[in-house]
Amino acid sequence: MATTALIATADPRIADDLLRLAAAANAEATVAATVDQARADWRRPPLVLVGADMADRLAAGGLSRRTGVVLVTGGASTPEDFRSAVLVGAQDLAALPDDEEWLVNALAAAAEPQTDRAVTVCVTGARGGAGASVLSAMLGLTAARRGVSTLLIDGDPRGGGIDLVLGAEDAPGSRWPDLAGRRGRLSAELLRRSLPTVADLAVLSWHRGDPVRLDPDGMRTVLDAALRGFDLIVVDLARQPGEAGRLALRAATRAFLVVPAELRAVAAADQLAADLRGDADDIRLLIREPSPEGLTPEVIARTLDLPLAGAFRDDRRLPAAVERGEFPRLSRRGSLPALCDRLLEDLPVPRPALSRSEAA
Repeated sequence: MATTALIATADPRIADDLLRLAAAANAEATVAATVDQARADWRRPPLVLVGADMADRLAAGGLSRRTGVVLVTGGASTPEDFRSAVLVGAQDLAALPDDEEWLVNALAAAAEPQTDRAVTVCVTGARGGAGASVLSAMLGLTAARRGVSTLLIDGDPRGGGIDLVLGAEDAPGSRWPDLAGRRGRLSAELLRRSLPTVADLAVLSWHRGDPVRLDPDGMRTVLDAALRGFDLIVVDLARQPGEAGRLALRAATRAFLVVPAELRAVAAADQLAADLRGDADDIRLLIREPSPEGLTPEVIARTLDLPLAGAFRDDRRLPAAVERGEFPRLSRRGSLPALCDRLLEDLPVPRPALSRSEAA
């Protein structure tokens, strides 16, 4: 494992505390007790934790300025500590033991490889039964089939669980009740490994027990880890998303509003779109056909004054496939998979040379 942090201090108490925190963060750390030892490794690790006892000596030693430097004190910070932080070029100041959680998070962040952040897409329906959950699941399966590392997040606590759509209700792995109370930084690798998967698609759904409240902090923790750990995140949102859902909307590259080609659904979509505009910058329409009234997708888009991302037709096979747990089998052919392929082509997600199925 490459060194994550350099601990520059001659104070054994600070050194011992920081080594303990590094172990908790699964981060590799080395200790430099002299200026010469610190100089040898100064530029290499992403994080440097400088003990207050050594700050002035390091500043006088002429070490080059760099990012990722934190001054660590063994108690409440004093005006002298702030002066030392400026001299040594520290971007942050942390006090032990009060800032232990912050330091663990900083060490965990430094230990993870630096990668591009995932593209996030939110999907919601103009009314119940619009097909938003089915489309979300199909979009996730299509992306995973193309070799894109994808996470499908169920953002509707009262939607019954999107794992039921995928036939994965008995698949082992974490659900929202296991993660909703998490705070601070969550390891992206831990999140990936803990979730159930269906056809290479990672799924975060709900259970069928008593409802669990998902607050914005829980959604923020999971989204932050997912943004670091996946290429694409698809969030199936409730029509009334609450604060946690709105946080996902604000993080989204694009939001899709699924509208059946019906007069009442279009009227409901007009109200919902007005609400979504407060949090989402890019809202596009997906129209489910056919229309009993002869409404075309283009007319609906003009009525709602929203760009049309595409349309798909009802697939009579889908309801029975969901009931039998065979939905993933239908993710290759049909109007809905074809639409999902086009949506993915228009998103800034990786384009693997071969899908996993083709490479196998």
